[in-house]
Amino acid sequence: MSSGYKSWILLTGFILFYVAYLLLGALVFSTIERPVEDKLKRDIQVLKEEFLNQSCVNATSLENFLERVLQANKYGVSILPNSSASSNWDLASSLFFANTLVTTVGYGHTTPLSDTGKAFSIFYALLGVPFTMLVLTACVQRLMHLVTYGPIGMCRQRIGLDPLAATAIHFAILLLLVVLGFFVVPAVVFSHIEDTWSFLDAIYFCFITLCTIGLGDYVPGEKPGQKFRSLYKISVMVYLFVGLMMMYLVLRAFHRMADLHGLTSFFQLPHCDEDIEEDKEPIIEAGPEDQHEAEASAKPLDPASQTSYNTINR
Repeated sequence: MSSGYKSWILLTGFILFYVAYLLLGALVFSTIERPVEDKLKRDIQVLKEEFLNQSCVNATSLENFLERVLQANKYGVSILPNSSASSNWDLASSLFFANTLVTTVGYGHTTPLSDTGKAFSIFYALLGVPFTMLVLTACVQRLMHLVTYGPIGMCRQRIGLDPLAATAIHFAILLLLVVLGFFVVPAVVFSHIEDTWSFLDAIYFCFITLCTIGLGDYVPGEKPGQKFRSLYKISVMVYLFVGLMMMYLVLRAFHRMADLHGLTSFFQLPHCDEDIEEDKEPIIEAGPEDQHEAEASAKPLDPASQTSYNTINR
């Protein structure tokens, strides 16, 4: 069987599995959540009828009022007591919104009210999203040498592990530290700061945030009378950026491990460093002397000097 034919078979299998995965998720969510939604609808209808029976307000006026309240709530504006003590667009909250915008988390709890704000959001995200990805990539590339190559090299040098075992152990430890440091510990902190959040709610928030899903059902620092709200918002911003960086680091480490263990070759996926080959093509046509220097600089080094999982510095 040719390589191209095998690649198309694998691609078709991936697509079919992806569709089946979506259908399975839809069935599970529908089975779990629909009865809860129906019960909530019935409870709301009972409350509405009780309110109408106990007051002189007619149904049309009540529905118009509720429609305006729900529309305002969609933009983060509430009529509940003490909810208007702080603005959704003070400096700290605006900074938090800008951070969720360029990191593609987008909780959706606070959104622009004006057409000018919506237009600026498009322009701001158009530049901010790729710039944020560039900063994250640059940070992760430097952390790879400190957090990945160094520990693996020490394992191979001091313990005498082979590359396959060293990378597997390193990835398991790295994953455990990230789960503890960016999911469990922050969840404990959030569950103590946010009175209405359970530990499950907090760890759910951490996962939804660091995976950039950002459903927006849980947003930190939005309860009335939140102490040190500005400092809290900025602290969550720092957690978000560092957490995204560590998630990207875990993905890069897994990709490198998959390269060494042959998983990327088996599934005919690109290797972790294949994109570096594209950078070898000159943007501007070089002269003969420049071309000779470029060829000399692009000449492969000795394999023992290359930085990779197979050749960790000893």
